[in-house]
Amino acid sequence: MSVTFGLAIYFLIWWIILFAILPFGMHRTQEEAGDVIPGSEPSAPDRPRFLKVIVLTTIVATVLFAGFVGMRASGYGLDDIPFFNPPAESYGNPGN
Repeated sequence: MSVTFGLAIYFLIWWIILFAILPFGMHRTQEEAGDVIPGSEPSAPDRPRFLKVIVLTTIVATVLFAGFVGMRASGYGLDDIPFFNPPAESYGNPGN
């Protein structure tokens, strides 16, 4: 695996995990807190926790990426998972 390919896969994993983690832990909006900052959306979080989300996303993405790299290095792939291989007869004669 090239460095560019590895960085691209890590970025994709990180980005997906970011949006999976982002909604967790939001307790209330600025409107619910009664303290809407001028120029911001009332539905914006009362206390954004960007650093916590970024650190947690990086940890989870790194663990998943390490698992991906380990699977690639071991030679294990999608062909080794039974339910990803359809039965051979399903590709037989489509007219029958």
